[in-house]
Amino acid sequence: MTSFARLPHRAPIALACALLAVGTIGTGYAATEKPKSSASVDIASPLVGTAPLDRQELIGNSPPPGEPLYTGMTTPGASLPESATEAAPVNINADLGFATGVPVAYDYRRPAMIGFTGGGSTYGARGAPMVMPVVGDWTVPPDYATSYYDKATEKASPGYYAVDLATFHTKVELTATQWTSLMRFTFPESHRSNVVVNLRRAGGDVEVVGDRVIRGVATAGRRDRDADGPYFVAEFSKPFTIFGTFHAEITDKGEGLGREDVEAGRRKIAGDYAGAYVTFDTKQGDQVTVRIAHGHSAEEAEQRLHAQDSDTDFDRVHAKARATWADLFDRVQVTGGTPKQRMLFYSTMYHSFASPRMIARKGEHYIDAQGKDQIADYDHYGPVPFWDTGRNQIALLMLMQPKVVQDVMRSELDRARERGYMNTSFHGDHAVFLYDGAWQRGIDFDYAAAYEYLRKNATDPKGPRGYLAEYDKQGWISDIVPDGNPSPPYAGGKAGVAKTLEYSWDDHALADFARRLGKTEDAAMFEKRASNFRNVFDPSVGFFRGRTADGKWISPFDPGEPYYNFMMKEGSGWSTLWLVPQDVQGLMDLLGGRDAFNAKLDAFFSTPYTAKGICRDCTGLIGQYVHGNQPDQQAAYLYAWSGQPWKTQALVRRILADMYGSDATGYGYPGMDDQGSTSSWYVLSAMGFYPVDPATPDYIIGSPIFDDVRLRLGNGKTLEIVARNNSAKNMYIQSAKLNGKPWTKPWFSHADIANGATLELVMGPTPSKTWGTDPNDAPPSMSAARQ
Repeated sequence: MTSFARLPHRAPIALACALLAVGTIGTGYAATEKPKSSASVDIASPLVGTAPLDRQELIGNSPPPGEPLYTGMTTPGASLPESATEAAPVNINADLGFATGVPVAYDYRRPAMIGFTGGGSTYGARGAPMVMPVVGDWTVPPDYATSYYDKATEKASPGYYAVDLATFHTKVELTATQWTSLMRFTFPESHRSNVVVNLRRAGGDVEVVGDRVIRGVATAGRRDRDADGPYFVAEFSKPFTIFGTFHAEITDKGEGLGREDVEAGRRKIAGDYAGAYVTFDTKQGDQVTVRIAHGHSAEEAEQRLHAQDSDTDFDRVHAKARATWADLFDRVQVTGGTPKQRMLFYSTMYHSFASPRMIARKGEHYIDAQGKDQIADYDHYGPVPFWDTGRNQIALLMLMQPKVVQDVMRSELDRARERGYMNTSFHGDHAVFLYDGAWQRGIDFDYAAAYEYLRKNATDPKGPRGYLAEYDKQGWISDIVPDGNPSPPYAGGKAGVAKTLEYSWDDHALADFARRLGKTEDAAMFEKRASNFRNVFDPSVGFFRGRTADGKWISPFDPGEPYYNFMMKEGSGWSTLWLVPQDVQGLMDLLGGRDAFNAKLDAFFSTPYTAKGICRDCTGLIGQYVHGNQPDQQAAYLYAWSGQPWKTQALVRRILADMYGSDATGYGYPGMDDQGSTSSWYVLSAMGFYPVDPATPDYIIGSPIFDDVRLRLGNGKTLEIVARNNSAKNMYIQSAKLNGKPWTKPWFSHADIANGATLELVMGPTPSKTWGTDPNDAPPSMSAARQ
């Protein structure tokens, strides 16, 4: 239970009906035609992921006092797959602070809307300008004129969002093209139907042009990372009758938040929260549509506003967006399961394609890392968040969109050429997962060119791998213990254990990469380093454990306490223990063999979570397992190596049922989605398999929740997974066939399915103690390959 009052919500049984593209509207509103199809696109809801879990046993001791419980921090706004922009609702005033420590714009629990954005960074809270229809009196931001909204009127579907602002008796609808956001406001009768447009706290310059356009440039903008750019142009569908500009001067002293400067008829303004207001004289049901485009220059913003795929017709744009998502969803056809499971499947698929974001299509202009204008000779994408989506979502893209993966790899390589190093993204050095995994899945690319920068990352102490010299010299990274020992979840430190494990994982992929290129000396060097995880394993406690610079084990040590950066990275000793995907057999040996490994895994999923430290995104609990963050999300699949795959099958079903939509709203997620990572876990696991190590071509078999899955691969071939006698009770695999032949392995490789395949699973209510249990049928592992 959170400190927020529980808001009205729809009963879960009615979810599917509530997720149609356009819902009911108030008297006098002009409705968008409701699609008649009951296709997958019509049951997917972008609202999934915007609420938190609410069962105490799943959320542990989160959140800290004075903070809201983490949602998945997804956005319900309108966008296209891997879109460059998004039209999104904002009900969190991030200008005043980030309550969760993350600049997220929307939380399903919040009862009042402060505005809508048509672009910005991944999480949306920095999107600018903010746009808000206000009938009657309005106020200067950051004192936004907010409106209560009835959750029953809130509708979200792929490419569309709508809500009724009850305070202003105004309906808001959002949709998007690749480069433009469209906002349609349906006003009541009023002489003062306003639209307020403003930049955020850092401000910038805003200008009213003629009687239909507002344009400007934001002071703050990550030019080389943000596909949108800091310049914007907003074009209105009809002329406004009154206009003016404003800004709020942020002061350190005095009363309130600062001084306000508002002037009617003034066309230009600069400063904090710089903005403009325009006023329309409306009759009941009158509509005003605003189109917004961004760019890295005023000219680019204008070009994008009038680009080939741009359109001034809101309904036509909505229909095109829906069709784009429908085409993507139609590549995966599922039958069976419950309506809620099908809704969650396509909703999580929607969020799985939130990243990476497109920067420029082939032939379009973009700004490179040096701020120079370039013309794209292929589809350019923004940086991949490798620590997050590099663990699973990239494998989903390889299956469904190999051409996009090619362009993503080219984009990352070009950025490496500009900057001198490959993108690492947050923690670890996981770009190699993308390149090695794609190579092993047969995706064509100049891998030798990529290797130059992947190797440089791994060998140059001046590069992005933190503490690389220490890692290279002694095979592990130490941590510094502050006076009095750190109180969990202490955010200081070097994350020495986690870095050592993740670099070892990276080095194993690099060894494979070098071997494929015929670079035997490099392969031997990286293969040796791939075993460095052993250097931070303390057999006296049975966990990976931090060491000080003199090599001593850090004490005291409690494997149940989570840390953000001390020894571990956003996890505990328990959750970090399983971070050896490249060598599960090697980890098994460290823990004492199959029986001891299984006992440890059993304890992991059953030992109560009693941490004193509060890790904000450590939610989605099963014992010590934390589904809300990346370090241990592969752990349920490790029983495939240890001869007890039936435990994987039961755990996967439990995670799918409890960690997604099990709350009262039906939209809850654990932790953070992190740009599609937690969503991709659902998509892959619901189909029946998961890439524990995406740098390899192998997929571990779980327990599909659908009777039949038909996945159209990027090459046009189809992977079909048939689960016979499947049900909520019949979760256990009794036997399997691949292409009509008996299949005893609890995994398959990409080569087994690349030309199309049918995997048939016979399900039952009790575990099979024979299928998938033979040690010779275990998935590949680094140590096993050496034997």
